[in-house]
Amino acid sequence: MNQNEVSEAFDILLEEIEAVIESLNQEVEKALRGRDYEKAKDLIEKGSQLKAFREKVNDLRQEWQNVFGGRIKKKVQTKRIKSRLKRGLRTPQDKFVIPILSALIRLGGSAPMKGVLDVVFEIMKSELTEYDMQPLPSNPSQPRWQNTAQWARLSMVKQGLLKSDSPRGIWEITEKGRRYIDSDEKNNP
Repeated sequence: MNQNEVSEAFDILLEEIEAVIESLNQEVEKALRGRDYEKAKDLIEKGSQLKAFREKVNDLRQEWQNVFGGRIKKKVQTKRIKSRLKRGLRTPQDKFVIPILSALIRLGGSAPMKGVLDVVFEIMKSELTEYDMQPLPSNPSQPRWQNTAQWARLSMVKQGLLKSDSPRGIWEITEKGRRYIDSDEKNNP
């Protein structure tokens, strides 16, 4: 990974943090509308922690640019800023949860990432936008939707829907993931 790719990785990470903040804001609004003030209070605290985390990432990004600023070409930085996707144009991570779980069930509960992504594409191809199909600026050989699906997988591991101790490159559903998909199928026949 070169210096430019590290800068782009910071940009992607900050974009993802912003998406989480936006989702958290919606959860706070929902809790307040439902008069669940305890939940709203907890979510606001998480929001404060997330804001502090975002500041740390911004500081690290700035430190990286200070250390390697002379080596990063201005032309590349300008191109990166122009190529950043506006919020709301790509399919959000949460839309990948059910397709990933469904793909894993079709594949016997566990499969290499590429196999899972192939089935996810089959399931979601009618929902993916033109922006989802565009290549990532940091990796022109990877469409944006695959990157979003990989971020979704990370969130699913943290939620316990996918196993965290699977061999590298293998995605594996947990019992909690199976219950989640069963519950979704019952609620959305």
